[in-house]
Amino acid sequence: MSSRAQILARVKENQPDLTVLPADLIALVQYADPVEMFGKVLDGIGGMMHPVKDYAEMIGLINTQFAGLPRIISTIPELKELTEKDWENQDPHSYENVDVAIIKAHFGVAENAALWVTESLMGQRVIPFICQQLVVVVHKKDILSNMQEAYQQIADSVYGFGAFIAGPSKTADIEQSLVLGAHGPKNMTVFVLA
Repeated sequence: MSSRAQILARVKENQPDLTVLPADLIALVQYADPVEMFGKVLDGIGGMMHPVKDYAEMIGLINTQFAGLPRIISTIPELKELTEKDWENQDPHSYENVDVAIIKAHFGVAENAALWVTESLMGQRVIPFICQQLVVVVHKKDILSNMQEAYQQIADSVYGFGAFIAGPSKTADIEQSLVLGAHGPKNMTVFVLA
């Protein structure tokens, strides 16, 4: 018998006993107010949340918060008046100097402040990752309590590219100091639309 066969035979003889799979999670994390928890978690990871009643209020906040920034783009038709015209079909390299990108999310998750965004809502895949300031709009009714609910939402969905985005980019690799905006957006603002 070859040494390979001997090793495989020993491994086969010394298998651990089979164990029963754990039961499905029954006690999922549920929040009385998922929007409030989403805001707390987002604040804790370096983002900001603004509850707004409509697009008019959102436009006022965007004009105030991002005043003086020259390149603002958005995939949201209601915000056309604020944004650069005909930006969508350019070479992805041309987006390297985008100051503010405003996109929608399909839903948010309260337990980790993640937002589910697919390519259809990004315009271009690179947009939420290359801009200086990322603004995401999500409806209040679309904030879920936990990731299990989120995965149930996307389980049967068809999409080419999607990502959970939570807060601005960050790293603590350098001297164990937390740096926000190290390799992506410096800030993330989430407007929760009533």
